[in-house]
Amino acid sequence: MFNFSLTIKGADTAGRLGKITTSHGDIRTPVFMPVGTQATVKTLSPEDLDAIGAEIILSNTYHLFLRPGHELIREFGGLHRFMNWQRPVLTDSGGFQVFSLADLRKVTDEGVTFQSHIDGGAKHVITPEYAVEIQEALGADIIMAFDECIPYPATRDYAQESLERTHRWAKRCREAKKDTGQALFGIVQGGMYPDLRRQSAEALVDIGFDGYAVGGLSVGETKPLMYEMLEATVPHLPQHLPRYLMGVGTPEDLVEGVDRGIDMFDCVMPTRNARNGTFFTSFGKLVIRNSRYERDKDPIDPACGCSTCRDFSRAYLRHLFNAGEVLALRLGTIHNLFFYLNLMRDIRSSIEHGQFKEFKKEFLAKRGQEE
Repeated sequence: MFNFSLTIKGADTAGRLGKITTSHGDIRTPVFMPVGTQATVKTLSPEDLDAIGAEIILSNTYHLFLRPGHELIREFGGLHRFMNWQRPVLTDSGGFQVFSLADLRKVTDEGVTFQSHIDGGAKHVITPEYAVEIQEALGADIIMAFDECIPYPATRDYAQESLERTHRWAKRCREAKKDTGQALFGIVQGGMYPDLRRQSAEALVDIGFDGYAVGGLSVGETKPLMYEMLEATVPHLPQHLPRYLMGVGTPEDLVEGVDRGIDMFDCVMPTRNARNGTFFTSFGKLVIRNSRYERDKDPIDPACGCSTCRDFSRAYLRHLFNAGEVLALRLGTIHNLFFYLNLMRDIRSSIEHGQFKEFKKEFLAKRGQEE
């Protein structure tokens, strides 16, 4: 069961409001998806995610394929039952993780042969058909076509060759997918070449998918170049289907992405930064280990309504991080994810009331006031 309905087109932006309907509930877009790589959002329980308002999470096919294995998860009735998460789940195809292995993998038209990063010994082969089979076993509501994510920088010849392979793989994924009720998204590639991005978008639309992702960005390019690639891609994707920007990014990236017509985002940034003691706030980043917070009675962000900010001071959080207490990681993650999810709520409200451009201007101005 999958449907996307577009409810409002922004009056002053390419951003829009929509609703994705799945068998595990609705998702309001634009949406940020917390990353639960190994069937868990690090340090948080499903109850924590519910409490902060998460409507969908992302899990990683590559990692779950290696451990504990998709067949085991199938035996438990899929990811939802395995991890006790009753809301929607998206799984990526594992392409990005496989291609990041560099010396441990070999790419052919048939698929990818790679060695496990866990033990470096066991060899595995993932083809487009097998990537779909694994994700069907995992039972995610939204699954992704297998693609080749190229490094930055890359030559035009390499980008073109990779693009054509990604399109062949996308077609094989489409043909392999069973009638499971899961949505299958295609992934636009093309490196940093605007004409290849357009070519990729048009080729995938011809194949026909339930939604479209923009991949291969935030891989080392500058922000202006990333936004340029979005502007070269999004206009060639269907208006009536969701658009997903993979692995991006900062709060500013989310605002800029929405302004260019993106509906879905994911990134490890809020959770990874939280575990390192770096918090996102309405005024910029705050590094809690700094000595200036040793006796600071204020919350992380006085404008934040999360339970961490309601109940704990900067001084206490700094103490937890410096003492190496596990609670520090959980409280920090709650705050950072709440900040991201609340940002998306504010974005949706601003689009609904025709005030997105004003919201964007004020948001970016405040974010310049980092402590």
